[in-house]
Amino acid sequence: TIEGVAASEPGARLRDAFVARGAVQCGFCTPGLMVQASHLIEREQARDETEIRRGIEGNLCRCTGYRKIIEAIAAAAADAATQGAGHGDR
Repeated sequence: TIEGVAASEPGARLRDAFVARGAVQCGFCTPGLMVQASHLIEREQARDETEIRRGIEGNLCRCTGYRKIIEAIAAAAADAATQGAGHGDR
């Protein structure tokens, strides 16, 4: 759930990346995108734009062209990689 993601350190970094890059528009799609992005980052499957696009393709956003969302996920993934927050494939 979004509550579980938000309570974690990687979730806080992801939230901060979404806010810093303006990836939050109306907020309707944000919980689903954050949960999916958290999963991608945890599985180290957000290494490039193609992987991120593929990973969030089931989440629809009517407010944006996804650029800021992809940038936020990429930034959070890079931060997770430098912090050792990714856990790889379990």
